[in-house]
Amino acid sequence: MPAFRQVGEKQLPNPVLCMAWSPKRDLIALANTTGELLLHRLASFQRVWSLPPSEYTGKEITALAWRPDGKILAFSLGDTKQVVLCGVEKAEILHVFPVQHPVTCMHWMEVMEESSVLSSFYNSEDESKLFLPKLPTLPKSYSTTSKIFSEEKSDEIMNLLGEVRLNILVLGGGNGFLELYAYGMYKIATVTGVSGRCRSLSLSTDLKSLSVITEARSAENNPEICYIQLDTGLLSDCLPEVTRMARKFTHISTLLQYLHLSLTCMCEAWEDILMQMDLRLTKFVQEKNTSTQVQDEFLELLLWGQSSPELQALLMNQLTVKGLKKLGHSIESSYSSIQKLVISHLQSGSEALLYHLSEVKGMSLWKQKFEPLGLDSVAIEGAITAVGSFSLKANELLQVIDKSMKNFKAFFRWLYVAMLRMCEEHVPPELNKMTQKDIAFVADFLSEHFSENEELFDRKGKYFNVERVGQYLKDEDEDLVSPPNTKGNQWLRFLQESTHLKESPLLFPSYPQKSLHFVKRMMENVIEQCLQKPAEVIGKSVKQVTFLPLYTVPESSENTPRLFELPSLWNDKKAKMHYAVFSMPEISSCKLYLLRKGTDPNRYIPNSVVSVDLSHHLDSADDDTAAAQSLYVYSCLDARFYDDEMLTVVLQGAEDNNRHVLAQLPLASTLSCETEFKWEPNKRLDQQSSAIPCQGLVLGNQWRELESMKAQFVAVNGIRKVACVLSANLRHIRVFEMDVEDEDEEGADSQNTSADHDGTDTTMTSQGQGEEVEAEAGELGGDGLQKAEEHLESEEAPELS
Repeated sequence: MPAFRQVGEKQLPNPVLCMAWSPKRDLIALANTTGELLLHRLASFQRVWSLPPSEYTGKEITALAWRPDGKILAFSLGDTKQVVLCGVEKAEILHVFPVQHPVTCMHWMEVMEESSVLSSFYNSEDESKLFLPKLPTLPKSYSTTSKIFSEEKSDEIMNLLGEVRLNILVLGGGNGFLELYAYGMYKIATVTGVSGRCRSLSLSTDLKSLSVITEARSAENNPEICYIQLDTGLLSDCLPEVTRMARKFTHISTLLQYLHLSLTCMCEAWEDILMQMDLRLTKFVQEKNTSTQVQDEFLELLLWGQSSPELQALLMNQLTVKGLKKLGHSIESSYSSIQKLVISHLQSGSEALLYHLSEVKGMSLWKQKFEPLGLDSVAIEGAITAVGSFSLKANELLQVIDKSMKNFKAFFRWLYVAMLRMCEEHVPPELNKMTQKDIAFVADFLSEHFSENEELFDRKGKYFNVERVGQYLKDEDEDLVSPPNTKGNQWLRFLQESTHLKESPLLFPSYPQKSLHFVKRMMENVIEQCLQKPAEVIGKSVKQVTFLPLYTVPESSENTPRLFELPSLWNDKKAKMHYAVFSMPEISSCKLYLLRKGTDPNRYIPNSVVSVDLSHHLDSADDDTAAAQSLYVYSCLDARFYDDEMLTVVLQGAEDNNRHVLAQLPLASTLSCETEFKWEPNKRLDQQSSAIPCQGLVLGNQWRELESMKAQFVAVNGIRKVACVLSANLRHIRVFEMDVEDEDEEGADSQNTSADHDGTDTTMTSQGQGEEVEAEAGELGGDGLQKAEEHLESEEAPELS
């Protein structure tokens, strides 16, 4: 019976560019040439969800990586130079950040080192919850219309951190671009000095070194594949401090994200209807033939109850009694919503920001521990001041809203009565009572808001002075058109007259001429500068300790994605070793090579380079003796580490190119080679390949011929014991469970039958999220995605019935 059980097969409508198994669940993520991200389950290769390309994020996915807990999927976009963190359960974009160069590869690892200091930190890390209230959830009615964050909720943003244990997302790209992000969000290192374009990455779980495969130009101007080992000892030596700092800064990053979405909700609450009064008055000013001012026309209506034909036409034809009543309700409702968002979200988020920044400042003053990591107390103090200014501006907006609500209520109440009298309709008695104080209040409102001085025309020539709240929510650098009136403010007068308090660092600057958006952007820039310093300092501490040119390759074909090509890297956590597996088809097509380096750069590793001869005697009871002893010679198309002791390879017959084999290669026999290889300096590995010790191929029964498939690439997950094989045309996929054998031929026949129906299935794959979910949705029991599947089932129930 063939080894490995085939559990799924599919012909996909679009070529696959990236594929990666979840580290915790039987799920595989695929990215195709259209920019679509797909999540499939192992069972019959059914689709869980799809995330279509977006003009706001990008359409050219270049790399994939799972967070070690399997709850978040990171993918990079080449066209927009962005990295996106996506929630797995609901296919929601949780976080987006820009990068300088397009990312070509990424690796997300979890630190496994333990210490007593870290244990105590893990236990006390959530103490901020004792002092800070839980941030309220953002209103769903607003956030669903956000362009980038679909149905975003604050809980999911704040849960971006995941587990307390440090995990690091490593990004690599062209021009030596190399960056490390703690928890996938906070940049802790920008590495310089690496030449070429990154092809593969692996950061050791003890944080002592980083392995990189690069493609650079050789002296002969040919693409040259090189192995580089970087010493990241500072991260390892200061692991408790790095974890604490990264945790705090990631808290700060998520809070900035929370404030950004809160402000987005406020802008959506401030709807266009608030501008209608201004727009109609502007039209009235531009079209009226009389020389009188708008203010005079309204005052005449207030004092004498009479109006000009132009004003009467504006009120009765354009505004109307019904429209005025609706406008009044809309303004009051919108103002109330903005006011609640400021109090519950902006102020709460600002308080949490101040708390975490104050703790970071305390850390920065412990110079012995945190100064080597680049924490600067002066920069952090500037960030605290910027957050304070943002809180002051949010409080100022509250006062403006409060005053505007009172003004508009009085103004609309008077104007409503005046328009009812114009229509000669009945005025309710409760509205008809207007005291002298009320008349004076409306007169003051008219003189303040309806003055036609030149300075009240904005730079676009539009009359803007009635609605005061919207100017705070405009994302512009210009000063406020109508800044708050601070005359008579006793506190400001006291500050100006005080010599000592005037320039005191204890007082936050208020920026009375600027909008809330402007102050928020200023705060974000100051905090961003504060966060960048450690990344520069830690990045400079990373040194290159090993540079090994491996071999040259022909110029890349546009049809073959580099993401799938060898070499492949692996980190053995127990043995604390870096592995690189590769082939050199130009030198020896029937050999597979294995390079080993210790995660500690100073550690000597014997047998650092070995090779495997891909020749194999096939034994078959059905054939005669001569055929049974036939020798097959293979070339390796792809090889991935299944676990610390096993390689999964896709082999192709050297003579019979249609013969493709999926096999497991145990590493024990290969690494037991006693012959030592001595690397000659100033030479590439392919120039001394004849001296590399070679071992024979050991397959046993751990292989399976892939019939009717031009297999080319493979993705594996040794923890879940699964493999996914992709064809050379990047559209034909087969999925296998690796620790079991095929039970009977009937199972294989059923798989082939399902493959025959792929023509109809592929038409379904592009029709939206979750359309392929069928009755087997419960087969993934125990994999932690039960809620998502139940959610999908409930959504699809009407269609399936």
